Amino acid sequence: MRATSYGLPVFSMRFFPIWRRNFLVWKKLAVASVLGNIADPLITLIAFGYGLGSLLQNVNGIPYIHFLASGSICMSIMMASSFEALYSAFSRMHVQKTWDALLNAPLALDDVVLAEMLWAATKALFSGVAILGVMFTLGIGLHPHTLLVLPLLFLVGMTFASLGLVINAIANGYEFFTYYFTLVLTPMIFLSGVYYPIAQLPPWLQVISHLLPLSAAVALVRPLILGEWPASALVNLAILLVYCVGGFYAATLLTRRRLLK
Repeated sequence: MRATSYGLPVFSMRFFPIWRRNFLVWKKLAVASVLGNIADPLITLIAFGYGLGSLLQNVNGIPYIHFLASGSICMSIMMASSFEALYSAFSRMHVQKTWDALLNAPLALDDVVLAEMLWAATKALFSGVAILGVMFTLGIGLHPHTLLVLPLLFLVGMTFASLGLVINAIANGYEFFTYYFTLVLTPMIFLSGVYYPIAQLPPWLQVISHLLPLSAAVALVRPLILGEWPASALVNLAILLVYCVGGFYAATLLTRRRLLK
């Protein structure tokens, strides 16, 4: 049954077979996929953590490699979930025509969008777990608090997957995604406290930074990995939820307009 153009998403358990289908396809290339997703943050961690870290010993009393690792894992989740919600979802929607086949079954488009969002978050979480394993090997994050990082990483994955699906719904081709990565995600990395404290930014940029989803993610995850409790946890959780829910709603509406004309 088709939902009205501006109606709220209609949820059902019919999303699960779609999620499972994506998981089974991914499982065939799971090792290569996970290694590919952790290669970039691992290179960044080694190059900056040990290279720059040898010159910059501490940031606010925190060893620089610990500071960088706790921010890089959020950045990695953002990039992994965004890539899946953009390139992979677009391929399934347009190139492979997987969505067309699914919509010939007793499934609603809302089920497909929900499944894509949850799958992108799940795939990003797999990469996040692998990165945590590397961090543990380096002696970073060996605290009970780190257990709380896993559900937070999944929420971060859902947030950026939802935003990615918005772009996916309006894109005409793969080239369009370059603008999103270059003009949105990359600047967000440098404004969100991944490489250096937000306090180093000009005051007007700090205001913008505190409203960004990646900043909220770093503010929640970094203290937990360092064995502390995050300050303003409810505010940062609210920021992530607003982006996640708002992004998913926008993605659903725009996808309806594109495919259910």
